[in-house]
Amino acid sequence: MDPARFVSSVFGTVITDPLLAWDHPFFRPAPIPRSISLRQETNDALSRASLALGKLGGASLIVPDPSLFLAPSMAQEAVSSSRIEGTQASLSDVLSAEAISDSSAVDPDLQEVQNYLAAMRLGVELLPDLPLTQRFINRLHEVLMTGVRGEEKSPGEARRSPVWIGAADATPRTAAFIPPHNEYLPEALTDWERFANGDHAMAPVLKSALLHYQFETIHPYLDGNGRIGRLLILFGFISDGILPHPTLNVSGYFEAHRREYYDRLQAVRERGEIDEWVQFFARAIEVRSDASSRRLQHLISTRERYREAVTRRNERTALTHLVEIIFRNPLVTVESVRRELNVSQPTASTAIRAAEAEGWLRSEGRWGRGGKERWVAPEIWDAISGDE
Repeated sequence: MDPARFVSSVFGTVITDPLLAWDHPFFRPAPIPRSISLRQETNDALSRASLALGKLGGASLIVPDPSLFLAPSMAQEAVSSSRIEGTQASLSDVLSAEAISDSSAVDPDLQEVQNYLAAMRLGVELLPDLPLTQRFINRLHEVLMTGVRGEEKSPGEARRSPVWIGAADATPRTAAFIPPHNEYLPEALTDWERFANGDHAMAPVLKSALLHYQFETIHPYLDGNGRIGRLLILFGFISDGILPHPTLNVSGYFEAHRREYYDRLQAVRERGEIDEWVQFFARAIEVRSDASSRRLQHLISTRERYREAVTRRNERTALTHLVEIIFRNPLVTVESVRRELNVSQPTASTAIRAAEAEGWLRSEGRWGRGGKERWVAPEIWDAISGDE
């Protein structure tokens, strides 16, 4: 790491501690500012993001049954966030694996995304009783990193050794960035906790931008920091009462602008460019909040249209319940429908054929090791998988 690149000390300084058995310079982050002066264009960007996020929160509150719409949205966030770190599993892979339910067929990339989903579900479960603390974050990290690449890197525990960030073959001398030495983690994480749970008047989007920057800068784990940091964006908004559910796919924006995402974070450390980072972050929240709101509204209206069609058929069959299933997962098999509805295979097959006749399902051919036929709900799939 080249200390000469770090020309601003507003958000931290590069130091070398002679008392440590580590003779390389590292970045010691300053405490998160409790108030901050920003340019007008930055405040305007924050206002737009707050408005869009508030609309998404309102739309999420009127969802008739959140469980019907959350699963695909959460899967998309998990896929986007994992792809930023190089994981190659697609949304189709994730939802197909759930439909096929064959754990023996899970490859390493897919397992990483499934772990991310499991960590997200755990966070939703824990958040009502546990604030954004190191205990909460460690629980998420343990689930995220167990049984996947990096499992040997202390899942659920803050690192006990230095780390550095750069190319795969980087050394401390050639790394682009060296986070704070592990001896400095307690003070940095304590400040992060206090800011996350403190009683201050900072706008939630600005608060989230600062928390995310600081978490990625602290880099408290040996692996998985980026994914945990992006999860905490969602849980911060839920904790602050802005979102009732994790319906925001903000990682989709970061994935599409990956290079700028990393560059903006580094520019705060090196040159104190906080306005540029906050504008980028606010734009991500605005764009993805608007997209998520449109998605929710489209899915709600589509579901009502399907339910009305079932009512017009004047029959009480498995098709009634199949409508609910395809909103939870728009990729289904005869076996997944049979399992979800607890019906016979012929009954499940009949329901799928009826949905196919209505235009709600379309065969996608065979998939997976067993070569099982799967069907996609095209309207729902397009809503959750599009670039928006």
